[in-house]
Amino acid sequence: MSPENVPIEGPVLIAPVHMSMMDPPLVGCTCPRQLCFMAKRELFKNRLFGRLISSLGAFPVERGANDSAAIRLAIDILKEGRTLLVFPEGTRGDGVTMGEVKAGIAMLAKRSAAVVVPVGIAGSHKMMPRGGKGIRRAKVTVVYGKPLRFSDFESVEGDPRIAFTEALVSEMHRACAEGGLELAPFRSAN
Repeated sequence: MSPENVPIEGPVLIAPVHMSMMDPPLVGCTCPRQLCFMAKRELFKNRLFGRLISSLGAFPVERGANDSAAIRLAIDILKEGRTLLVFPEGTRGDGVTMGEVKAGIAMLAKRSAAVVVPVGIAGSHKMMPRGGKGIRRAKVTVVYGKPLRFSDFESVEGDPRIAFTEALVSEMHRACAEGGLELAPFRSAN
């Protein structure tokens, strides 16, 4: 699992792959720090479930929009030295191909100066597949990868956001492979 890769103090962005609704509780149960996390606004429509996940540190984000309130809250959480879970792909994948890592993770890493810990999750897509019903028995492994800092990429030639994102994707792939899941790289539809 390598949770020793998660710094005990200071701002930390936990950045896992996302293939199942089981991913947030799996990371929450294995991370050595208490987590706050962004969750799609639709999850808060059910008042009971919304209250439950809010009590566990979730706050809503409007996906596909520039949700400045959620971004400000995320940066405030990190500037307070807390830990924030953000799925860099933005939505669940299929367990075969990694989704596109969105630009928001680089922006949060830069603006907060947080350490970013890539996380691989192997088996959650079998435990509770996207579009599936119910939970199945499956071996699940959570691997915390090598921590990254945006500042380490600011002196690279070219765009540091691209260099940071490429390093993050590489570490997410490596963590998944260490857990037993070989994900195909993201391929643009273009």
